[in-house]
Formats: sequence, C-alpha cells, structure tokens
Amino acid sequence: MSLVKFERQGRVAVLTLDRPDALNALGAAGDGDDMDAACARVNADYDIKCVILTGAGRAFSAGGDIKAMAAKSGSFAGDAVELREVYRNNIQRLVRAVYGLEVPAIAAVNGPAIGLGCDIACMCDMRIASEAARFGVTFMKIGLIPGDGGAWLLPRTIGMSRACELLFTGDVIDATTAAEWGLVSKVTAEDALMDEALAMAAKVCEMPAHALRLGKQLLRQGQTASFDNLMEMSALAQAISHHTADHHEGVTAAVEKRRPKFAD
Repeated sequence: MSLVKFERQGRVAVLTLDRPDALNALGAAGDGDDMDAACARVNADYDIKCVILTGAGRAFSAGGDIKAMAAKSGSFAGDAVELREVYRNNIQRLVRAVYGLEVPAIAAVNGPAIGLGCDIACMCDMRIASEAARFGVTFMKIGLIPGDGGAWLLPRTIGMSRACELLFTGDVIDATTAAEWGLVSKVTAEDALMDEALAMAAKVCEMPAHALRLGKQLLRQGQTASFDNLMEMSALAQAISHHTADHHEGVTAAVEKRRPKFAD
C-alpha cells in the first residue's frame, strides 16, 4: 500500500500520509520511494506553488513502526549492516525527499507527531497544529537515537536547549507548548486545521513561482553557508529575478497602487 496520497487543490499539492490504521507509521519497504516520487512530481511541476503535508486519521505520524522493530520483521529484520542500508536508502530517503521540496511546504499536524513523525514535520518550512497534536522525539525510550536527520534539524528549529530537553527526557509536548517553543506557528481547532493550512497556502500562491523557489533555496543555504557565500548566491538570484516578467509586474503594480497579477 502506497504511503503517500497525492491530491491537487489549485496550485497546492496536498500530500497525505495514508496509513491511518497504523497511525501513519513509517519505515515500511518502499516508503522512501513513495515519498521521493511524490516530491519529485511537485518539483517538476512549476504550476505547483505550495505543498501541505498532513496525516490521515487521528495521527500525523507515530514514527517508525515499533511493532516491526519488536518483531524484527520487515525493514527491521536485518543485521546491523543491512539496517544501515535501510536507513540510508529508505527512511532517510523519505526525509530527504520532504526536505528537498523546492516549493514552500506546510506541515498540517493533525495529531501525534512522534519520533520520525516529528522530524518529518520539521522538514517542512512552516508548521501549524490542531489542538489534538502532540510532539515528541522519543527515540531513547526504545533505546534508539534519531536515525533520520532529526539531530541536525531539531536544534535549528527550536534551539539546542529545547532540542536536548525533548531528546534526553523523551517528553511529549502538547500543541500549545509547541507553539510557545516555536515548533509550530499556529494552533487551530481540530476541524479548522486544513482550512487554516489552505488559507496559508493561498497566501503563498499569490507570490511568483520563481521567487518562491529561489527564496526557499536561499533560506536553506543560509543555515550552513558562510555570510560571504550567501551574499554571492543572493546577488545571483536577485539578478535573475530582475529579468522576469513578474518583477516588472510587481514594481508596476506597486507604482500604480494595485495588486500585482503575476504570470506564474
């Protein structure tokens, strides 16, 4: 069964983790392929300006499949060498696919986002949560560490101290606390989550497609690039942007005091 359900709503792609009976557990064989294919489809389509990632049923994602881990079955059946390849070629491929989305991505966290599920949400650029959402990086409770890149991304999302607190205590925080910590930007009623996510996506879609992709790339590069290197990348991206029809329309609309009508 495919992990990802792909839907279009105008210029927004909605990707749904679609394994509700297992609380959208991740890590089954083929999960990396499924997510990679969905994200590649987005990246190849300039008519798509924004992605919403959410979960089917009552969870966003409970993370790795603990039942399979306990039974040492499926993706978790191999020896240490084989498991390393499972992480590199399946679980981490799933994570890299979400992180590699070229358009802005919104995680609409509808319920628990635990372990790998929390880390997947953090791979998105923006996160909003329903009142039912819960967040935890509970790897140590089952004798593991983040094997999916969370140790790189979580401190960049909420700061080192908060990241250490979540990892070393195994605590699970509610949506209100997640908002206070900056893990999510907004908390909504359960039945309003997708409406809020689509409203945010609609604002994103008002912007030019090329500028959205270039802007996201600069923000991502800015996390690791030196100041001088980022300034060079910014100059190049800005020079390209100056020669687009959408830039001409934007400045013309500003002078004429009207809303711009971008071509893309």
